Amino acid sequence: MTATDRSIELINTAAQAAADKLAHDIIAYDVSDVLSITDAFLLASAPNDRQVKAIVDEIEERLQKELGAKPVRREGDREARWVLLDYVDIVVHVQHSEERVFYALERLWKDCPELDLPADAQATRGKAEEHAKLQAAEESAEPDGEWR
Repeated sequence: MTATDRSIELINTAAQAAADKLAHDIIAYDVSDVLSITDAFLLASAPNDRQVKAIVDEIEERLQKELGAKPVRREGDREARWVLLDYVDIVVHVQHSEERVFYALERLWKDCPELDLPADAQATRGKAEEHAKLQAAEESAEPDGEWR
């Protein structure tokens, strides 16, 4: 069994919305062969809680406006460290970069087929690592905080 056309449409719209809000490392898996509760997972991350929330809001708004889809469940909103949007056909995970590394959902689903995504979403691969290196360089370049 493979993901339905509807699931693919939802995944692509959600992936584009996430890319438009500068999400990092967007990837989607067809989990229909191993799970009976959904067809596909979309994973995305962001370096801070506010951006996680903005990505989630954009995904939800675009899926509603363009495809008439509303999530049946939305979890993790309060902390905005890992927000889950359940659309039955697909499940969207938007995680803070630290949670993404810690939970490593890609390892769990690596045996499932990866779904093709829009070019903008594919271009986000490696952005989390790039952002972390940039942030580390900025932190090491900052003065030590002593008054001179």
